[in-house]
Amino acid sequence: MKRCEHCSKNKHRSDDEKKYLKTRLKTIEGQVRGISNMIEEDRYCNDILTQLLAINKSIKSLSNDILKNHLATCVVDDIQNNHLDVIDEVMDLIGRIN
Repeated sequence: MKRCEHCSKNKHRSDDEKKYLKTRLKTIEGQVRGISNMIEEDRYCNDILTQLLAINKSIKSLSNDILKNHLATCVVDDIQNNHLDVIDEVMDLIGRIN
């Protein structure tokens, strides 16, 4: 089976960066579990929707943080190494995030 070229790319993250990202993800996981509990408890729709909006905001914020880091590290490295196809990749990615 042929792998796509993007699947073989890796990003080294420091222990501090991994800890930060994992903490953010655990917070989002907790928010999702909270909504599950709210549904079990027959909570009011407006309360559930408010929590869903909070999760969306958390995910968007985390996505933006990862994108900023990606631009500052991976994309800069690719451009410096004359891998200019990364620009199209980033433009597509930004379109999907927003």
